[in-house]
Amino acid sequence: MRAAGLCVALLCWAGALPAQTMRPFTTFRQLHGENRLAARLEFAAGRLRVVPGTVTELYRMTLAYDADRFVPLSRYDAPENAATLGVEPVGGPGLRVVSRHQLQQDAVVLLSPQPDLTLDVSLGAVEADLDLGGLRLTELRLEAGASRSVVRFSQPNAIRCRTADISAGAAEVSILKIGNSRCDQVRIEGGIGRMTLDFGGAWTGSQRAELSLAVTELRLRLPRQAGVRITMDRFLASFEPTGLVRRGNVWETPGYEQADRRLDLALKTTVGGVRIDWTN
Repeated sequence: MRAAGLCVALLCWAGALPAQTMRPFTTFRQLHGENRLAARLEFAAGRLRVVPGTVTELYRMTLAYDADRFVPLSRYDAPENAATLGVEPVGGPGLRVVSRHQLQQDAVVLLSPQPDLTLDVSLGAVEADLDLGGLRLTELRLEAGASRSVVRFSQPNAIRCRTADISAGAAEVSILKIGNSRCDQVRIEGGIGRMTLDFGGAWTGSQRAELSLAVTELRLRLPRQAGVRITMDRFLASFEPTGLVRRGNVWETPGYEQADRRLDLALKTTVGGVRIDWTN
């Protein structure tokens, strides 16, 4: 797993909490014909929402932040078409000890659907809701620390995506409508409490996902219209899903080889339980 740019340790203190100095902050950049954007979001603590923006602005961030402990991040490198947005602890990235009650920061980030987008997201103690549907996403990298994150592709990606790399620590992660992402390859690793992977969406081709996880519960939502193959590095005695035929350590839907669209899952994991739901 890639080393986190930010590391946040959480302690719940029994004593009285110091007051927060909450301040508003807004930053944006007009679209000036840029055809690509490399966006990095760094959010150490609080709540983060990412949604598609307008065709007139390259990006916009609206933020309420704890000025005693954090500072806003807003940088743009015009020659590289690269933006860095979010918050970081006072004094720069590093170890900070905070209370959950102090994580009241809120940020909304809007990204333009016009340019081809490379998105890199680093989360600390964060509740995140990322709706990437309708963007021109070419590559996604998400690193989630002690977070509860939902990544959704509510609309089909406007272009083909190469890869989505997601790593997580002690987190709960849901990735919804992965078929809409149009990512050729999805790689997920980490040790997390619960994960939901929904491979529904408007499929336009085949997809491969590599999962390397230590989780207590893994829930897979698989599309009926695709040929599905699941390969495991170990046998799970409780894993006998309806709709799949077992061949050694491989489970396949009938007619997988003849399917126009295929979903290949390579599962390397220690899992307390695997649940499969079939979707239309």
